[in-house]
Amino acid sequence: GMQSHLQALLSLYKLFCPEQVTITLPGKMKTYFKNSEGPWKAAITAVRQRNQGISPLSQAVFLGTSQPQSRKRKWNAQLVIPASSTYTKHLEEVRGKNRLCLCSTKVSFPVEQLQTFPQLLQNIHRLEFPSQMGSVLTSPLLLHYMNCVKDESIYLRLYYWMGQMLQEECTWCVVDNPNEEEFKSFLESIYKAECFLQEGFSACEEFLYKTLPLWDGFCCRSEVLRLVSWIPPNNFSDIKSYLYDPLAQLFFTSSIYFKCSVIESLKQLLQNWLNCNLIQVDSDFSS
Repeated sequence: GMQSHLQALLSLYKLFCPEQVTITLPGKMKTYFKNSEGPWKAAITAVRQRNQGISPLSQAVFLGTSQPQSRKRKWNAQLVIPASSTYTKHLEEVRGKNRLCLCSTKVSFPVEQLQTFPQLLQNIHRLEFPSQMGSVLTSPLLLHYMNCVKDESIYLRLYYWMGQMLQEECTWCVVDNPNEEEFKSFLESIYKAECFLQEGFSACEEFLYKTLPLWDGFCCRSEVLRLVSWIPPNNFSDIKSYLYDPLAQLFFTSSIYFKCSVIESLKQLLQNWLNCNLIQVDSDFSS
């Protein structure tokens, strides 16, 4: 059966090789591969190293006896659309067997060649999402397709990828992370995608609930408050504990500008909730 620890392991596989896990996994489950004390331990270690002087490792790097490894980025500012994994494998089979051609109706339309809305309409039944779901965020055509298909597996793939990226790249949870501008650009891409879809991402909601207690109210301020405005309607007790309480601590100790920014964000959050509720009422009335 689907035991919780097996679901967690399958979700980890699905994060790195989504095409290998075809079953549908629940969107919210207990996190098994997580160390909640990670940010605090990293911060304490950084303070110790700073107070004790240069560590042997950093001294070796400074003297040139050790070559520091560059931190590989899992995404870039453009989030370029790669070829889908299934399409790439299919092309290799076609070249090897030399039996099929790209004009066949059985061949998936490559998403990296999708440029116009008429192309989307003509090939909507032959499209396949790319192997890297992050590229969907900056493609209005793929967001249109995502909104039209309403496939749960698509949202799950995006949920796994986005949750992992937000956790690894958060500049106020990762000590000495110099890539604040890239992280800002990443949060801005998420916000624009949410505005396009007119709904918030559950992975982004969980990220805000986990990291707002650690947030200083300054790093990526405008981007974070914009994402707050798209938190989907939820249980009020959760909203109060994970959203209002951390913001209240910053609200009463910050400048007038920050107070106004928080009020504006909560006002937009309420407006989005009302719009969502209005759409739901209209849908129930029409049905």
